[in-house]
Amino acid sequence: MTRILFVGQKPETVDFSDPSLPPGFDADKINAGIAVAVTKIQERGWQGDTCMITPDEAGGTTLEKQLKSATYDCVVIGGGIRIPPKSLALFETVVNIVHKAAPGAVIAFNTRPEDTADAAARQLHPG
Repeated sequence: MTRILFVGQKPETVDFSDPSLPPGFDADKINAGIAVAVTKIQERGWQGDTCMITPDEAGGTTLEKQLKSATYDCVVIGGGIRIPPKSLALFETVVNIVHKAAPGAVIAFNTRPEDTADAAARQLHPG
């Protein structure tokens, strides 16, 4: 069975005042989107796990533990980690942890939680 890991920043730790984030986002909307993502992953017949991390050293440790707990075919890194310019260091950390801890996994990027399954599909079934 194809196994997907969706990595994002824990919604309760996001700075929603950051102008680089879409207006109107809040933790509840992101959590609802994560639930949709998990459902869409399951609808494709895949096993889906989530790993919501904090934007600090503990977040990296959490991600490493999750990646060591299973073999993933694809790791989708969420826009909340990738989009805000002030999250660049976190994004680099996440990419490097995935690269080292899950070298056989493809990496995909979503634009919002709800399109996580589509992002994974682009990398798992290119063309």
